[in-house]
Amino acid sequence: MKGVFFSRREIQFLYSNEICRVATCYNNLPHVTPVSYIFDNGKFYFATDYDTLKYTNLEKNNRISLVVDTYENNNNRAIVTRGITKFIHKGKKFENLYDLFYDRFDWVRNDPWEQGEAPFVLVVPKIKVSWGI
Repeated sequence: MKGVFFSRREIQFLYSNEICRVATCYNNLPHVTPVSYIFDNGKFYFATDYDTLKYTNLEKNNRISLVVDTYENNNNRAIVTRGITKFIHKGKKFENLYDLFYDRFDWVRNDPWEQGEAPFVLVVPKIKVSWGI
């Protein structure tokens, strides 16, 4: 799955943050939630539980919007993307992602899970807009 090009400054911005908001939609009803993410090789990854509206929406409609933004000292910086998703339920890719999340986020170390308990979501951006970066 091919995504969009991110500049070096945009990549640095994405690596320096760890929270984004994702918007899913089903039957014309939008749903926005904050998630911890990892950005790698032009793609975003986050974890979700099977019993969330986010998971249910993405299962029925794999399109997503994602925003990473900061507002400090009257300076707004952001990257907004729209793209498609794919679930990663198990296997080597799941294990590699889990290790990355485990190393980066306290909440994963405090509440670990196994394959099959909660999937990762791969987000492949197809469109992006950024400002202030």
